[in-house]
Parts: sequence; structure tokens; C-alpha cells
Amino acid sequence: MTRTLKQALLATCAFAMLGGIAGAQDFDYGKFEGYTLKVKLIGGTQYEKLYTRIPEWEAMTGAKVEIVSSKNHFDLDREIKQDIASGAINWCVGSNHTSFAPQYGDLYVDLKDHIPAEELAKYVPGTLASAEVDGRLVQLPRVTDVSNLYYRKSLYESAENQARYKEQFGVELAPPKTFDEFKQQAIFFANPPDLYGTAFAGKDEGLSGRFMEILRANGGDMFDENWKPIFNSPEGVAAVQWFKDLYDAKAVPAGTVNYTWDDIGQAMAAGQLAIDLDWPGFAGFFSDPASSKIAGELGFATAPVGTSGKRGGWSGSHSFSVTQNCDNIPAAVSFIVFLTNDESEMMEAEAGNLPTRTKTFAEVKEWFKANGKPHMAEMFTAWEASLAEARTPPLIAQWIEVSNVIWPAVQAAIVGEKTPQEALDGAAEEATVIMQDAGLLQ
Repeated sequence: MTRTLKQALLATCAFAMLGGIAGAQDFDYGKFEGYTLKVKLIGGTQYEKLYTRIPEWEAMTGAKVEIVSSKNHFDLDREIKQDIASGAINWCVGSNHTSFAPQYGDLYVDLKDHIPAEELAKYVPGTLASAEVDGRLVQLPRVTDVSNLYYRKSLYESAENQARYKEQFGVELAPPKTFDEFKQQAIFFANPPDLYGTAFAGKDEGLSGRFMEILRANGGDMFDENWKPIFNSPEGVAAVQWFKDLYDAKAVPAGTVNYTWDDIGQAMAAGQLAIDLDWPGFAGFFSDPASSKIAGELGFATAPVGTSGKRGGWSGSHSFSVTQNCDNIPAAVSFIVFLTNDESEMMEAEAGNLPTRTKTFAEVKEWFKANGKPHMAEMFTAWEASLAEARTPPLIAQWIEVSNVIWPAVQAAIVGEKTPQEALDGAAEEATVIMQDAGLLQ
């Protein structure tokens, strides 16, 4: 079943206080004169700044990097599966994710066979453990994700809004602590088309993952201990109803049913949303006046709890993997270690991402304070609180296949084509067949 990431946070705090691993040797990146490394990388606002470091690796090793594909992760996943089906694995490095990795079989090498133990010891132990599939380290984590709240302070500090909210609901206006309050406030703030309360990813794992998060926050889960799908429970129906209520109230853009993460990020940065439940990687984008209209009023809050009084804590790590078919595995390994080394992790963390190397957590907080960004240090505090309760999706090969029957069903319920119960019952039937065919459910 799913595993908690509390171990990762505890390890992070302990190792950060020690300042990292004492005596660890520098990694030998090697020389690969005249070689061209073919890579497939995730694209998008929160990921591409890291790639500005690629020329440094090229200059250091003598190799060149050819980015043969750069897409959002859902499209990249589909492309990789097409490559597997056609036998066209003619590239070496691929962006990966702990949620996606179990489905790729033996596509990627075990990095424990290629990276010295003293180098691997620099990563957060719990994060590195969650990057394994059946005991094989098939990916090197670059950032850890856990969703939390961004909000516009000016909307909460408005005397008019405060008075109107108090009159309507009998409580003070403050960032939501529960998903019910989140929905209530999103509807309260909505004034379409000028302002929407929020937006959500309405397709792919973006929707099924957020559904899973609210389901768990309500006390439900995706599977029972025998891998029987149980997400069509009352807790699951309530989770779907949460999305539908927002959609019916026009508190979200009508197009949100086709949004992915970048669509939401662009809408928040443009000042079109009041509240956004989103990933750490957008913090730098939202707080940069050059890219964001809300940079001067950005607030952070820990993710809300559900009806169970707990957070759903949907989490995982983006990563890099090396294919078994790679024609130069040492070059590929050198490249992914470089993109997750101390300097790279610091670059990721300065943009708001949660790093995967232990010492970066403490270092980046001090960097934020020294560079006039105390609000970003505040953000890390909020994110760490949520990370302590985080859980990954089910780390099984069938997760994405199950996800792909859940999100169309939830989407159909949101737009009124089916009732929430009908939609989830149908998806649970399909998911049951998937789990039976996999031999996980007898």
C-alpha cells in the first residue's frame, strides 16, 4: 500500500542540522569528448530553469546534450510508453516520477550499480527510498512535491471582504483550514470573469491525484489491504462533490476541466485566482514581479484537512532515470547526478522547490533570509509541516492505468454527465478488472 513520507522529513531535519554528510567525496563527472547525450525532459514553468545548467555540464565533460523531447509529464509518459511498445528506446535519460516509475518495468538501470554509495548518501534517505521500485533505484530524485495553499493577501486583508464574510458565515476571514472552508471561500471570492475562487487540474493524474488527496483527507482510501478498489465510498463521493460544487457555482474557470498544472500556475500569476492548492515549484514564479502580478501579495498556508481532520498529503518526487539501452551509461549517470547535485538542488530550492539533498533545506532558508525573501523561508516552514503527513500514490505498476479510469469518471461527474456515485462505481469496476488482470486482486 502507500507509504508515508514522514521518514523523509525527519531525516531531512536531522541531516540538515549536521550540515550534510561529513567527508563525502566529490563526484567524478568524467570526460566524454565528442559524445551527444539524447534526453527526454519534462517541460514547463517550474522545471526548465534547471536546464540552464546543461551548458556547464557540457563544458565540464566535453559532451553535448540533445533534448529530443520536452513535454508536460503526462504527454511525456504517453510518448515513453509508445517508445517501449515500438522498441524505439534510442535515448539515454528520461524525466521520471515516483508515481510513474513502477509501470516502466526494466526500462531503466539500477543506479545503485553506477553511483557511489557516498554520493547517494547526500540525498534524503526517505526520498531516495521512495525512488526505488522492487529494491532497484531506478530514478534519482530532483525535487519533492507536496501540495499546499497559495493565496492573495490583499483579498483577505480587504475590510470589505472581511465584513461581508463575517456577516455571511459568522467567522473571521482567514486562509482555509479545511476543504469545506476552501470551497466556501473560493465561491465567496469568485467574481467571474474577472476573478475566480480557484482552479484545479481537470484531467490526467492531476485530477485523479487531487481526488485521491481529498478522499484520503476525508478518511477514505484508494484500495483496501487486498488491493480491492474502494474509492467509490461515501468519502470518495464527497470528494467528487467538492469539485462539482465549485464547478456548478462558477467559482472555477469553465476550462478547468481541461487544465494541467501550467494552466493553473499562469492563471494564479495573472491575478485570476484567489486561492491555489499547488506545488512548491510555483513559489518562485508567483513571487517574481517579472512573471507575476501577485508577487507583492503572495501568502502561503499549509494544506487544508478533510472531514477526518487529517491532510491527504499527496506527494512524490520528480526524478531522472537512465535507460538500459543507453549507448553511454556513464555519461548519462554523470548528467543526472549533475542535475541533482548540491548546486542544482540549491537552484531548485531558491525557486521554491523542496530539494532532495539533505543539507539544502537549511542552506536555502538562510539564503532566503539573506536575500530579502523571508516570505520564502516562511513558505518552506508551511511546506515542511505538510510533508510530515504526506503519502505517495500507490507505488504499483498499475497506478497510472487505474488513474486513467478514475479521472474521466470524475470529470464526467463534475460536468453533470453522471452522478458522483455512478461515476465512481463505474471507475471502481474498471479498476477491479485491472487489479485482477495484474494478479494483485484474487
